[in-house]
Amino acid sequence: MQNNIQSDGVQTGELFTLQLPSTYESITQLEALIEEIADKFKVSEDTFANMMTCLNEAAINAIVHGNKLNADKKVIVNADVDSKRAIWTITDEGEGFDFNDLPDPTAEENLEKLTGRGVFILKHLADQCIFNAKGNEVELHFKL
Repeated sequence: MQNNIQSDGVQTGELFTLQLPSTYESITQLEALIEEIADKFKVSEDTFANMMTCLNEAAINAIVHGNKLNADKKVIVNADVDSKRAIWTITDEGEGFDFNDLPDPTAEENLEKLTGRGVFILKHLADQCIFNAKGNEVELHFKL
């Protein structure tokens, strides 16, 4: 879904929205939207790779950890994009989590663990990463 909004002479970017069921298969819809936006706004390969990695990670976390793979629960993806930046918001219907109380994946005792790197990846690949207080929504900013 796409909307152009203008209000009082202030132009925002183009808005895109997806409502995904909490299944692994729904990730293909997100990937298609990322590719559509990357093509339309001529996103560089590096930024495209960072967006694809971060948004896949955030959506999988929302599907698995937030909504517990309950297909009746939705993951809402919003993108506000213009020629200079893309702001993505991923929201799940889960209880949230304390994003300030996560083990450091670079600590020696965690290096060989197979999980626990998602938030670390988001914070390092996005230009900005903001969680809401509840911990069930993340906003990811990318400069284009």
